[in-house]
Amino acid sequence: MAFDWPYAVGLLWSRDFWNATLLVVELSVATWVLAVVIGFVVALAHRSDLLLVRRAAALYVWFFRSLPLLVLLIFVYNLPQAFPSTSDLLSVPFVAGLIALVLSETAYIAEIHRGALVAIGRGQYEAGRVLGLSRTGVQRLIVIPQALRIALPALGNEFVSIVKLTSLVSVISLAEILLVGQRYYTQNFKVIETMVAVAFYYVLIVTVFDIGLKALERRLDFSRRLAELTTEDAEPSGVIAKGIGNDIRAALTKPAIRLDRGGKSFGIYPVFTELSLSVKPGEVVSIIGPSGSGKTTLIRSLNGLETLDQGIVYLEEKPFLAGSKETFGKSMRHSSQDALRIGMVFQSFNLFPHRTALENVMMGPLYHKRGTYAEVRSEARALLNEVGMLVHENKYPHQLSGGQQQRVAIARALAMHPSILLFDEPTSALDPETVGEVLRIMAALARSGRTMVIVTHEMKFAMEVSDRVIFMENGKVVFDGSPALLAERRREDTRLAEFVRI
Repeated sequence: MAFDWPYAVGLLWSRDFWNATLLVVELSVATWVLAVVIGFVVALAHRSDLLLVRRAAALYVWFFRSLPLLVLLIFVYNLPQAFPSTSDLLSVPFVAGLIALVLSETAYIAEIHRGALVAIGRGQYEAGRVLGLSRTGVQRLIVIPQALRIALPALGNEFVSIVKLTSLVSVISLAEILLVGQRYYTQNFKVIETMVAVAFYYVLIVTVFDIGLKALERRLDFSRRLAELTTEDAEPSGVIAKGIGNDIRAALTKPAIRLDRGGKSFGIYPVFTELSLSVKPGEVVSIIGPSGSGKTTLIRSLNGLETLDQGIVYLEEKPFLAGSKETFGKSMRHSSQDALRIGMVFQSFNLFPHRTALENVMMGPLYHKRGTYAEVRSEARALLNEVGMLVHENKYPHQLSGGQQQRVAIARALAMHPSILLFDEPTSALDPETVGEVLRIMAALARSGRTMVIVTHEMKFAMEVSDRVIFMENGKVVFDGSPALLAERRREDTRLAEFVRI
């Protein structure tokens, strides 16, 4: 029997097929959008701190990934037999099909989202916390944009699967493409010709949406964007030069920040115990010591990135943070405004990769409504100008060198006008040629009279800019004094002499 080409071509103009195609598009898009949104919520639940929430999310994914879609479709469509009150809703094939598809696809898409969330480094969350963003703010401004960009190729592939899975809704008498085709070939027995037309419509839908998704993927792929050139100059704001001044800080007696009897362990391994630290306003304190001595854990405990087991952190002698085992800490709630008084520059920069250098600096002030957009932008540009990065304001982090990224990170920290600056080994991830760029900016900040706590391996820098140097080893403070006293002591102390080489 010869293939009936006129008949097959004629089906390409069939109103029944085009109506069915529109229905498939509506069902596929609605399923995909709902599953993407709900799946993200399930993925977040899978990573929740609450065991019950994690177990519920895992149970949902396990169950609906195990259940065949065909079985689910028939079950949902016939559910009114057991629950008559649902008949008005579930007796409509489109609604029943949509619910079944969403329930099934959410389980698969949740796993795609979970993989994308795992790919986002812990530093991104910590950078958001340091800027005072709420959990919702971190998700909305930092996590979701990056997670969508990572997950989009897989989500696009899942959309293609959804389009093809809509053929199964024919079992509940929904007039989608396959069911229309079946009706045609049962009348004239031209199966091959009809199925060619069915294939055409499915391929058409997938092709059109694949082009759209690829365009969206390119738009969200910040790694391919080119930096815009700028010719506008910013007036230096003098933020780096601003400080409280030696005369004023000499009159201040309250510590800017103080840790009292701090203790921290990771499992059975103690990092430090009964450790106390006090930093005066305008004082520059450098913490040095071998790797594993507890320096980074100590500095991260001062702003809550690490939770202390024991001890209390005070800001200007007001309780700010308390250890998890402190009775006092269970009832204490520090304000977000107190947290914003402590800025931090990370070892690995932790810039937001989906935002330009300028947008990184602007994010915190805009989130906290520290002025109009124009005012925030003007100050952010001035800060970038002061750290020598204004010419790169429209570049993304991946387009910058390590030293340039760290200078942007310093500008981002300064944009929140913190009263205390923490630096966690800010030059350890840099090559020797760019270390000097960052150290010069930090030295200028130190001369301005700012309160700074610096974890560093740059001995010469620590000796030149610090008011005090703290040497830690095995979780204990072995030395705490001025650079001059350290220079004297190392002549007598062999261990200090081995470590402090200038």
